[in-house]
Amino acid sequence: MSAREERLRWEFLPEVGLGPLRFGMGPAEVADALQVSGPHEQVGAPYGQEDFADGVKVFYDAGRLACVALDAVTGPQVLLEGFALAGRDPAQVQQFLLDYAAEHGSSLLYTPDGSLSLTDLGLLLRSQKVGDVWLSRPVLVMEQWLESEYYRDRLPLEGTTTTAESPRSS
Repeated sequence: MSAREERLRWEFLPEVGLGPLRFGMGPAEVADALQVSGPHEQVGAPYGQEDFADGVKVFYDAGRLACVALDAVTGPQVLLEGFALAGRDPAQVQQFLLDYAAEHGSSLLYTPDGSLSLTDLGLLLRSQKVGDVWLSRPVLVMEQWLESEYYRDRLPLEGTTTTAESPRSS
C-alpha cells in the first residue's frame, strides 16, 4: 500500500485511545478489538511489544495497553482536525502540530530522541525512512508517559523510527 492509497482511518481520542484501541486494554482485548486471533509478532523489549498486520504496533506497561505506533505507509491514517498525520512530509506535520499547539494552548515537548510531542494529547511525531524519503509516523501514548520524566526518557523506540531533521546513527 502506498501513502496515497486508501487506508483505514482511525479516530484519535486524546487520553482514551485510537481507533478500536483503548489505553488500559489487555493483550486479548487488543486482539479482539483488531479482530485478529493474536499478534503477528511479539518482540522482547522493556515494554511488552506486539506487532500486528497492517502496520500497528502496541506496547504494554504492566500488561495494559500504553502506546500505539503506526507505520507511516501501511498503518491506519490518523486525523487531527481533518489533517492526516501519517505518511506525510515530517516538516509539514511538525508545522501543523506547532500551529495546532499555539491555537489550542497545547503543551509542547521534545523527547530525548528529538520527537515533537503534544503532551496533553499523548501524541508524538516520529519519522520513518521509506525508500529514499522520510515520512511522518504518529505514535500515541498515555498522557502519563509524557508527563513523567521517567517514562519520557524510556519511550519505546523501534529501530525504524527517528526524526527526519536529525537521523540517529547506528
